Amino acid sequence: MGIVFLISGYTKAGFPFPYSSPIEPFEFTFVDLGFINWQVAPFIARLMIGIEFTIGVLLLLNLNLRKLTYKLAAGTLLFFCLYLILLILFVGNKGNCGCFGDTIQMTPLQALLKNIIMLAIFFVLYKLHEGWQLPKKLSFVMTLIYASALAFPFVRNPIELNYSEAYLNKPEENFKLELDSLYNNAKLNIPPKTLSQGKHIIAFMSMSCPHCRIAAKKMRIIHERNPEIPLYFVLNGKDEKIKPFFDDTHSEDIPHCILNGRNFVFLAGVEMPRIYLINNSIVEHDMNYIDLDQEEIEKWLKK
Repeated sequence: MGIVFLISGYTKAGFPFPYSSPIEPFEFTFVDLGFINWQVAPFIARLMIGIEFTIGVLLLLNLNLRKLTYKLAAGTLLFFCLYLILLILFVGNKGNCGCFGDTIQMTPLQALLKNIIMLAIFFVLYKLHEGWQLPKKLSFVMTLIYASALAFPFVRNPIELNYSEAYLNKPEENFKLELDSLYNNAKLNIPPKTLSQGKHIIAFMSMSCPHCRIAAKKMRIIHERNPEIPLYFVLNGKDEKIKPFFDDTHSEDIPHCILNGRNFVFLAGVEMPRIYLINNSIVEHDMNYIDLDQEEIEKWLKK
């Protein structure tokens, strides 16, 4: 059980080594719940990962099980169960729940069943297995475990909060985006000619690119929180990738089209995702999904 918690924390913590997914989708989860903003979410995400590490270590060492560990583990699982139930109710049982990042794919229902089984196991363990209780003179060991496990995600993957404001205030290198190739060659939906007029945020994404999916998830939450922000997706890829892309990102409500081949590369280049903040066909900012900040976008739209 301890190993499950350690794997769960590790796979979604964004550590720069194999089998760990970017942390941003886990951060977006808390914004998506509706009661945490973009600035607080990175702290909550790392705190929850730290709690998972704490539970995992305490379970492996058999320490303070009935007094703390079982209760902390059950509370964490109940929190995730509540989130998964809400996810199923509002979005449906589709896409990856993110419980193990992108390393182990699970639908919300599969993750919910996994959590229920783990809760049942903890109930049995609480009745049958007490573990070890450290004497008071060794209480500093518990403090050391708590501090180390909780701090590890913050130290290994530091939080940056000012990147988007600094990015939007840097000197601009404006260039015109020729959208005629988009209007003439897009399929699935016909792009509106109004994209060339006024301010828009146009995201060029490959449907098979994992970072593009992260960007789409973030932009979907931004769209839900403020539908007035003019977002548009230009997607690249085969038709059979459309459903998996939207099942994972739940971003089908954002206006979009498909553009393939040289026409897509002509507008977007080869690095994905490419997100342009456009004012009357002039690209004022070329951003990535990390730089994308709802409040800064709203300020830019009001200029």
